[in-house]
Amino acid sequence: MRSLKHYIRLRFTLIFIGLTAAVIICLWGANTWWLEGFYMREKVKDLELAYAQVDGLIKEEQEAGRDIAQQFKALDDLRRREEHSAFADNALIKLIQDLNEKSNITLLIMDSANGTLLSSERRGDFLSERFLRNILGQNERPFELVSQTADYTIQKSFDPRNKSYYLECWGFLSDDSTSFIMSMPVASVRESVELSNRFLAYVGLAALAGGSILIYFTTKMVVSPILSLTNLSERMSNLDFDAHYTGNASDEIGVLGHSMNLLSQRLKETVGEVKTANLKLQKDIEEKTQIDEMRKEFIANVSHELKTPIALIQGYAEGLTEGMAQDPESRDYYCEVIMDEANKMNKMVKQLLTLSALESGNDAPVMERFDLTELIRGILSSAQLMIGQNGAEVEFFREEPCFVWADEFKIEEVVTNYLNNAINHVQGERRIRIDIEAAQDEVRVTVFNTGNPIPEEDLPNLWTKFYKVDKARTRAYGGSGIGLSIVKAIMDSHQKECGAENVEGGVVFWFTLERV
Repeated sequence: MRSLKHYIRLRFTLIFIGLTAAVIICLWGANTWWLEGFYMREKVKDLELAYAQVDGLIKEEQEAGRDIAQQFKALDDLRRREEHSAFADNALIKLIQDLNEKSNITLLIMDSANGTLLSSERRGDFLSERFLRNILGQNERPFELVSQTADYTIQKSFDPRNKSYYLECWGFLSDDSTSFIMSMPVASVRESVELSNRFLAYVGLAALAGGSILIYFTTKMVVSPILSLTNLSERMSNLDFDAHYTGNASDEIGVLGHSMNLLSQRLKETVGEVKTANLKLQKDIEEKTQIDEMRKEFIANVSHELKTPIALIQGYAEGLTEGMAQDPESRDYYCEVIMDEANKMNKMVKQLLTLSALESGNDAPVMERFDLTELIRGILSSAQLMIGQNGAEVEFFREEPCFVWADEFKIEEVVTNYLNNAINHVQGERRIRIDIEAAQDEVRVTVFNTGNPIPEEDLPNLWTKFYKVDKARTRAYGGSGIGLSIVKAIMDSHQKECGAENVEGGVVFWFTLERV
């Protein structure tokens, strides 16, 4: 980040130095190669304009019928006597004065016939001599021809006396009888150029130094928001979308910063949605894996549970076929075994179908109001024969009604499974007790039987299909390990609780219902 800051500042500083140096070099080149020519062209234009003005004014005088030569003589006499008021309004005199004052042009006008002179200086002898030498081609001074027409010649001359340069324009006006010569001093442009370039170098170096320092520190206004955007992009790349651009500028960087804020917010929402979808997908995968494992386990358990009765049925059926049971008693025994095992298989298949319907949600409970006390008494009455065969004693002392809200037939199956489980596992005193504990909004039904406690590590697994704590004992009474799984599925469909716990003297199975 630090290096980026200095890199951008250095680039801005170098760009400024480069541009400033380019401007200085261009100005230096313009001064060196083009300033002198431009200066001379402007001076030549001044002389050409002066010629056009003087020639036009004399034409007007001639067209008006005035004698130019006499005017020249009279004006020159008046000027020599310093009677300024007499010729102050004369247009020609005024023009000569303007040329001398504004453009520093010295003018000499001569009449070719009588040599009458009109000069912008008191002594025109010098200019007159210069004109004659130019006419006669006796100019001993070095000169450079600048421009030449049919009427006049413009040349650049050097005066060794005062070591200066002059532009001279000499020739004839358009009337072909009036001659003239104009002289204009020109400065040494080359020296001026050298002086200007030297001054430009000093000023340029100072501007480069001062501007470079200024631009280096003022670039902070540009670098700071860029660094802020860089930090924002780095945090976004690390999936940190809580970072925001805080600048208030309305320029391009500000617009970019606010766009990145919007992008960060949308990315945050999108990433959240993706994470939610991933969690759901992961959950679905886990559920699918679990279902697949349960399917495999179910097939294995069913195969295992059906293997024994099928083997018995097959064995006894083969015995009957092969005539191993010749007497009626043996045949009856074989048939009873076959029928008993078939009944066990039929019971298990019915339980599996019931459990499958409950777990798939296809057998939703039909909620109704009924008397739980009456339901339990009916179940006990139907099970008296089974209770007597196992030598068990069942206690249920509740007399008053207890109304609940549930599916009566499914709750009957729950109580029946709990009672059958208690009858098959009762030991010791062989006592079974059923209680209804009624609270204000809920009813708790408990089925207690005396006997050995269930190992604590087995308690959570009692509700798993085909799980058996004592496989030998379960096989003896024909249990399949599905009854408690059906109980759990029924209570889950009612959104109520069920469980089992060891108590003093035995085991208690319980479930809850909504009281009305």
